[in-house]
Amino acid sequence: MEAPKPEEISHPPMDQLQGFEYCIDSNPSWGEAIALGFQHYILALGTAVMIPTFLVSLMGGSDDDKVRVVQTLLFVGGINTLLQTLFGTRLPTVIGGSHAFIVPIISIIHDSSLMQIADPHLRFLQTMRAIQGAVIVASSIQIILGFSQLWGIFSRFFSPLGMVPVIALVGFGLFDRGFPVAGRCVEIGIPMFILFVVFSQYLKHFRARDLPILERFALLISVTVIWAYAHLLTASGAYKHRPALTQIHCRTDKANLISSAPWIKIPYPLQWGAPTFDAGHAFGMMAAVLVSLIESTGAYKAASRLASATPPPAHVLSRGIGWQGIGILLDGLFGTGTGSTVSVENVGLLGSTRVGSRRVIQISAGFMIFFSMLGKFGALFASIPFTIFAALYCVLFGLVASVGLSFLQFTNMNSTRNLFITGVAFFLGLSIPEYFRDYTAIAHHGPAHTSAGWFNDFINTVFSSSPAVALIVAVFLDNTLDYKDSARDRGMPWWVKFRTFRGDSRNEEFYTLPFNLNRFFPPS
Repeated sequence: MEAPKPEEISHPPMDQLQGFEYCIDSNPSWGEAIALGFQHYILALGTAVMIPTFLVSLMGGSDDDKVRVVQTLLFVGGINTLLQTLFGTRLPTVIGGSHAFIVPIISIIHDSSLMQIADPHLRFLQTMRAIQGAVIVASSIQIILGFSQLWGIFSRFFSPLGMVPVIALVGFGLFDRGFPVAGRCVEIGIPMFILFVVFSQYLKHFRARDLPILERFALLISVTVIWAYAHLLTASGAYKHRPALTQIHCRTDKANLISSAPWIKIPYPLQWGAPTFDAGHAFGMMAAVLVSLIESTGAYKAASRLASATPPPAHVLSRGIGWQGIGILLDGLFGTGTGSTVSVENVGLLGSTRVGSRRVIQISAGFMIFFSMLGKFGALFASIPFTIFAALYCVLFGLVASVGLSFLQFTNMNSTRNLFITGVAFFLGLSIPEYFRDYTAIAHHGPAHTSAGWFNDFINTVFSSSPAVALIVAVFLDNTLDYKDSARDRGMPWWVKFRTFRGDSRNEEFYTLPFNLNRFFPPS
């Protein structure tokens, strides 16, 4: 038997991911784009409701306060998404609330000066103002690193090998928000997971009017079916005598959002009062801003691949981080109760639908702004049980992680050096944050527990993030371990042309600013 040829054994590396019907600068019909934009809006609701639900009660807030924070987070998220897609990286990324800010926010909530306030509503307001002040000051980190191009300069130390664990752990690092949450109500979570996989993968070739409707709208269809099924279980009394926790995770009437939401409410800056400023709070929050920067860097790289674009040049990446800093500043001014980052689940949805169109994401931003002002309608969609979103995350976070793994095609994985760096960065990126989480769950404080609260917040925040740990380990090892003789093994010959805006002719097509603004902000 004749030996197979090398090209029959392996696949050649590809700059752009193939098989997408619409890439970053091509658009589906308006009707299809609006439906896809609404689908991205529904997906963004998971984080927009989850973070305030967890934090507002700890701050002393009521259901009314929770609804206002959810509305504000969606409103500012819509604005930030428009800013990012127009003037930032211009990648099709939804900007939403970030879990990275939770550690310093909880530290502020437990500040003794705030805890001693007897009136719960007053404590909520004072805590929110303290969070706002810290977020406003900390936002300067991304604004300075982005617009000064310092992050772009630092990104020159990145290689395909170094980025693999960072991008992959942007997805894998969120494993605790997948099945552990979906499993809290298996009769909803498992059917949701199965239905979404069947529609998006096994029935993706089913077409109606030449449109792969089940693949394209798998999320919208499966969420509608399972939400109706969950409502049927609730209305039939299936959870009447079940434990309180089960009812919270399974029932569709436990969110208390619709009854508390006003018909019309427009969020505005300083709506909670004047922010208060504390140096310790601000320094701890700066760690969350750095983590958000690292996580977003990985998410932008993944989004470029899932939009069938080339990797964003250093100048474009830095510009995006600068505008993300502006977004965090808006979070602080409006009082969203957290900071911003790229929504990883929405990046995954680009791959699931095979539509990487920028216009679709801009339409979803319009839905975020519109429904955040129409309180009752927004609250209706926001009352979808968390377990439904968690089942989706099992697929979408995994998709983003696999995009990170796809960068291995540009490296030499027969090199023991590369195997060492990849394996150690992956393992520590999962193991160190897990240690910090387990320690916190048992001791009720992080491993860093000194008299300096700002130092504790900084260490506990950075090392609780899988992508942050992976970046520290992978980039350090990649640039110190036999780096002079391993450029080809690291994938640098392929990577180098995407470092500068003019290094590849396709960059102009994907990343040029609108309204001819490149005249005033020429790319480097």
